[in-house]
Amino acid sequence: MVEPASLPASAFAALADGAYESTQLTRGPWNPEHQHGGPPAALVAHEIARAAEPLGFTHFARLTANLLRPIPMTELKVAVDAVYVGRNAGHFEARLCAGGRELARFTALAQREIELSLPAQIPGHPSPGAPRTPEDSLPARFPFGDQWVGYPDLVEIRVAEGAYFAGPCAAWFRLRRPLIAGREPTPMERVAVAADSANGLSAALDFQHYLFLNNDLTVNLWRRPVGEWICIDARTHVGSAGNGLAQAQIFDTTGLVGRSTQSLLLRARG
Repeated sequence: MVEPASLPASAFAALADGAYESTQLTRGPWNPEHQHGGPPAALVAHEIARAAEPLGFTHFARLTANLLRPIPMTELKVAVDAVYVGRNAGHFEARLCAGGRELARFTALAQREIELSLPAQIPGHPSPGAPRTPEDSLPARFPFGDQWVGYPDLVEIRVAEGAYFAGPCAAWFRLRRPLIAGREPTPMERVAVAADSANGLSAALDFQHYLFLNNDLTVNLWRRPVGEWICIDARTHVGSAGNGLAQAQIFDTTGLVGRSTQSLLLRARG
């Protein structure tokens, strides 16, 4: 990877007109001109949270990204609409655009948080933890990490179980640099940056010979993650007709917090 001193300070920089300038840290593995899905999904989550929190909705229960087109490394704009606002929950829709073209459309559910007294014993609780802690997990290198400045320079990864890009795998992710310059990443932003990597993390096909692109991402959380480390425990399922699914359990250092899915398009390279 490139020396840290020569890298951008963040994935995005906020502009005066409410737009965001993308930096090289958003670059993904499939095309050097396109972003990894994680950073723009996290950027949209940031804007949805800005709309939801003043209404009292501070729990990000679900985020769904429909990725319509490749996202270029350029100036991006996010438009958020409140589709329905109730007493305890709000449904939101957001559009990610560049150059007047819609690149992705998002829906989200945000809910009100309250103090709740629960029974001492609940079936299925306490939730399980990740296979290993970040401190006990091994640092890993991305297969494409030395080709160009991009996503591998934005996140640190440590493998807790399995092997990266070689089937079922659990790995911890931590942002090396802020998502947005001058702003502390929120829990959902940390999750979104990591969750979109589940299909690569658990790749069942050889990266050199196959594409396994995700056209969507859905994240469900049942509580707010804590800390800067997020673990994605992922598994990829492949079908013989060029389609697949990546699904993952999501952990923080205290236990299971949610799940994610990605619909995959499988193709042979060349």
